[in-house]
Amino acid sequence: MQGCHGGVFGNDPVTLSEGLNKLVSEHIPLRENLQTLFSLCQKVEVEQGALFGELVQEVKDFSTKLDYHSKREEDILFRMMEVYLGKNGGPIAVMEYEHEQAHGYISEFLKNVESHSEFSTDEKIKNANLIENAYHTLISHFGKEEQVLYPMAERMFTDEEKEIVNQKVSVER
Repeated sequence: MQGCHGGVFGNDPVTLSEGLNKLVSEHIPLRENLQTLFSLCQKVEVEQGALFGELVQEVKDFSTKLDYHSKREEDILFRMMEVYLGKNGGPIAVMEYEHEQAHGYISEFLKNVESHSEFSTDEKIKNANLIENAYHTLISHFGKEEQVLYPMAERMFTDEEKEIVNQKVSVER
């Protein structure tokens, strides 16, 4: 079985096709937004709840952008990769689990802030911790996609499939 899956799981550097590159490029502003969120969370903790209102607004804005990106990955890339990798277990299951985890932290935060108008300092810090959890999950997740998942897709997809990915991710909102 020497060389089994070498073409798909190899460690050689790979140049991503246009559609996969578009998905990777979406990580750049998302990472920048995550840094802003993380910084605000730290300030909420250090300054005993200050800037919590700003954190709430930033999370709402970020959530919309993340939902858009995640949906494209799940509906396009992950479904096409399942043809090769299957639906149970494996890298797609891990990626979807991490999407659920990050979205869960953000959803819990948003649900909390929508159901309360006033928060104690401890409640503000507890909610900021949810966003810090999302931050850590997503920073790690983006790295896995960029280092493993996208190169794997590049190696396994045919030129026609790469063009399908490009066409589908090129459709504007």
